[in-house]
Amino acid sequence: MTYKTAGGFCVLAGALVFTVSLAGEDWRQFRGSNSNSSAGDSRIPLEWSENNNVAWRTPIPGKGASGPIVVGHRIFVTRSGGIKQNRLYVLCVDARTGRQLWRRDFWATGRTYTHPSSSVAAPTPASDGKRVVAFFSSNDLVCLDLEGNLLWYRGLALDFDKAGNDVGMSSSPTIAGNVVVVQAENQGNSFATGIDIRTGEQLWETTRGGRANWASPIVIEGPSGQPAVLMQSPTGVTAYEAETGKILWEMDLACGTIPSPTLAGDLILLNSNGLTALRVTKGKAKPEIAWTSNRLGMNGASPVVHEGKVYVLSGSIAKCADLETGELEWQVRLTGRFWASPIVAGGHVYFINQDGEAQIVSIGTTGTLVAENAFGEVVQGTPAVSGDAMFVCTDKHIWKITE
Repeated sequence: MTYKTAGGFCVLAGALVFTVSLAGEDWRQFRGSNSNSSAGDSRIPLEWSENNNVAWRTPIPGKGASGPIVVGHRIFVTRSGGIKQNRLYVLCVDARTGRQLWRRDFWATGRTYTHPSSSVAAPTPASDGKRVVAFFSSNDLVCLDLEGNLLWYRGLALDFDKAGNDVGMSSSPTIAGNVVVVQAENQGNSFATGIDIRTGEQLWETTRGGRANWASPIVIEGPSGQPAVLMQSPTGVTAYEAETGKILWEMDLACGTIPSPTLAGDLILLNSNGLTALRVTKGKAKPEIAWTSNRLGMNGASPVVHEGKVYVLSGSIAKCADLETGELEWQVRLTGRFWASPIVAGGHVYFINQDGEAQIVSIGTTGTLVAENAFGEVVQGTPAVSGDAMFVCTDKHIWKITE
């Protein structure tokens, strides 16, 4: 076993045990493996309580605004602890039993100040099915195997010492092939970088705009079919080649800073002038605007796409629109403030507000509020779905909701 450090980079090598899982049952990153918050035909209960349709509830330490991810029968969660939130936790829980399998603790190397309602553990982790990468508001990036063995650790704040904002950062990492991509935009050192997931070595870095931004990057296909990463900022969107960081195309658009872009077939949905759809056409250097709807504005939650429809939260109003035209089809008034993106499963959209109140709307020609359930705890992170189970992180527990 060898260990070396250089410029905030450490790597641990040795005998590693990898668990292979089926991606179809996985929820490998923020808003799911396809970054669209759709769980398809999964059948999640419409009603639950302490003694009904709650398979288990497991306590978790510290603070966290991130969502869980699912790889095989394992749930991965990030948290932060300590008076200054300078302890970083990565936890693994058995999805079948709720038993904690392992927990790894690290010291933050960067700035840990956040708004009291948030956490250094705000970004949702990501996985390629063999490894888990956890990114924190302190710009610490950790890579572990599924057994919890440290593969490498990057203290990116050592390279970008002024990267941070007054309320904390929450952009989640994404994985394109063998490249982990993180986006950190703020009033200080704004940057994006691509890291080789196998070794922890930096492949590229680029300077980003100097304004606070919490949107997360997504994986798209480049003009020549190569893996690419799309990043949204207040001034527009940029597509980078995942392996090299080369700019493939960019468009100037006034975009929001919290809802993340969403890929839907040949459309890219952006929080711009309400909701804007870009159409990607093979053979063209960059996409063109397909439609814009100022009636589909969003606040904290990102869009959800399912079977030709797009669902958004405008404040506390749930809206459904046609994906091809942007035409509004129905809307339903909900209650509360929402940070978690909704998910679609089994013909219903699940909206969970920050007070932990789950409001479920049926999908049809008109939306109907069909059920309400209360966790009784704060919910900020987007839930994960695997099979017919929904996993929700509150401020105190991980919950498994299933029949």
